[in-house]
Amino acid sequence: MTEPRRDGFLGGRLSIAQPVAGYRAGADAVMLAAACPAQAGESVLELGCGAGTALFCLGARVPGLRLTGLEVQDSYAALARENADQNGIPARIVTGDLTRMPPELRAESFDHVISNPPYFTSGTVAPDAGRGTARHEDAPLSLWLETALRRLRPGGWLTLIHRAERLSVILSVLGAGAGEITILPVSARIGRDAGRIIVLARKGAKAPLRLLSPFIMHEKPSHSADAEDLTAEAHAVLRDGAPLNLRGR
Repeated sequence: MTEPRRDGFLGGRLSIAQPVAGYRAGADAVMLAAACPAQAGESVLELGCGAGTALFCLGARVPGLRLTGLEVQDSYAALARENADQNGIPARIVTGDLTRMPPELRAESFDHVISNPPYFTSGTVAPDAGRGTARHEDAPLSLWLETALRRLRPGGWLTLIHRAERLSVILSVLGAGAGEITILPVSARIGRDAGRIIVLARKGAKAPLRLLSPFIMHEKPSHSADAEDLTAEAHAVLRDGAPLNLRGR
């Protein structure tokens, strides 16, 4: 991992140290945090927290949460602890592998689990080990989902962001242990296919699945300048820390 630099999130409310050339969280992490329906006093576990961007965006929006992050890479776990201190957001960061869950987490259940699992199953792995580990799937996505469900208390909520093409895998796993599934497609621009999906599911629930209308990130039909062209809703989430509120859409 290269030396870190600090990036601003939520309009500068958060300062997150991330490696210059390693894995760097961005809009997906902020969107994940915005979709989690956690309320003050509840417990949240992030599987694969990296430097903590999603965890701390959630903590900044909802004070009073009991935040825990699990991260397999020592260097990123250390950055997450530094970022918690830097931003004044209490969090427990556990270094460990979700395929061999640390004993202290196996003994716990959580109100919420959030995760942004590695997106890629093929292609060239990044030469930076930290970036490669974060972006390329080692443990299968099904195992991430099964682990998340095991760590949830009955009635707890799983919030996930992933590539749209993995939806069939996600639904096949969640269908066995969760319901009240809500899917929010995320499209870069009007008329474009959704590249991402945000999925919210409740452990043990039986309510029917909901497929929401797409969330559009950018106003213009194509990128034509360096200036930011976020939609008003995307600006509210990414810059102002507004919730996505999937349950009320």
